[in-house]
Amino acid sequence: MSSSVRILVIGAGVGGPTLAYFLSKSPSRKFEVTVLERSQELRTAGQNVDIRGAGADVIKIMGLEEAIRGATTAEEGVVFVDSDNNTKATFPADKSGQVQTFTSDLEIVRGKLAMILYEATKDKAEYIFGDYASSLEQAQDKVRVTFAKGHEPRDFDIVVGADGLGSKTRSLVFGKESESWHKPLGMFASFFTIPMVESDGYWSRWYSAPRRRTIMLRPDNEGATRAWMSIMSEDKRLKEVLEKGVGETKLLMKELFEGAGWETERVIKGMEEADDYYYDEIAQIKMPKWSKGRVVLLGDAGYCASPISGMGTTLAFTGAYHLAGELIAKPDDHVAAFAKYEEVLRPLVTKAQKLPPGAPSILNPETAWGVYILNNVLSVLTWTGIANFMAKFVGPPARGIELKEYGF
Repeated sequence: MSSSVRILVIGAGVGGPTLAYFLSKSPSRKFEVTVLERSQELRTAGQNVDIRGAGADVIKIMGLEEAIRGATTAEEGVVFVDSDNNTKATFPADKSGQVQTFTSDLEIVRGKLAMILYEATKDKAEYIFGDYASSLEQAQDKVRVTFAKGHEPRDFDIVVGADGLGSKTRSLVFGKESESWHKPLGMFASFFTIPMVESDGYWSRWYSAPRRRTIMLRPDNEGATRAWMSIMSEDKRLKEVLEKGVGETKLLMKELFEGAGWETERVIKGMEEADDYYYDEIAQIKMPKWSKGRVVLLGDAGYCASPISGMGTTLAFTGAYHLAGELIAKPDDHVAAFAKYEEVLRPLVTKAQKLPPGAPSILNPETAWGVYILNNVLSVLTWTGIANFMAKFVGPPARGIELKEYGF
């Protein structure tokens, strides 16, 4: 290696900038970090994400807790509603940070979080927008990266793939074998922003419709409402449309959700007009090893737990923290650094990927009778206080790891 360690981080979401931040704190060897982002500019859209437990500890170490708390959605919790908008069950947000409920102590729109992280690292790393890696050629002492959009090929000592569930880095490095590590959960979802109306507020509303359809409307504290539409179905078109454009996915979701009741017509109209629409399959990534040669994966790219887990953002923060710590401790031995990073983090990932029994099917009934039973069971659980008791034991494993001390 050269006197400085040259690192390419692919992806400017949560994990990538967090890694860049901690690498800039190296007390000895200098890390020259380049963050490569495929989109033309920072992605400021996205849904609400949770920062829990160890993830909250990481943002405190970064000195960003105040900024992030100041940008939270102020969501008060989740209410389950029926087709007449009657509240059937209420799950308040955990304001203590000690109990893991549907709404965490730190709930923030992904785009806002990405902006905070970018502002904290734009002077600590080189950012390249509007390009991506078309090939990664590994040699014994470097990785030659070829860019797709005109940037000259460059050599790096290490490449970190932090480019999400559909990671191109994972595909480039591991090839066809990586397809077997993609574990679908049988669910497809759309995410988008719609105008806020009087029935919206600071409580997230969860509506279940027959045929395993769900709509969730959440506050964003910016005067709009963030919508989630999901469906569990064996309809082959849901998978096939992933390869098509936004227009095709909108048409399919409209067809599948029409007549679902509640505020569905309003949500469909908002979906048709949304310019931040995103559609994807809900899945997990389960890899036997997160690195190959001089390339290592971070966050959803290597160990996505799915939005259902409530742990994706926390895994990105804790993963970046530990990867940076191990690279700083072993700047001349990436093999040992990668191995230690995986050894420390793997137990938390395993816990996060172990979803509650029956999830996600149990909260997505097939029939109207099933929806009725679900709503009434949840009503009993909240009315009796059993839900609060259960949350202490079956919520996301946010404290499933103690952060290793690296002297940051």
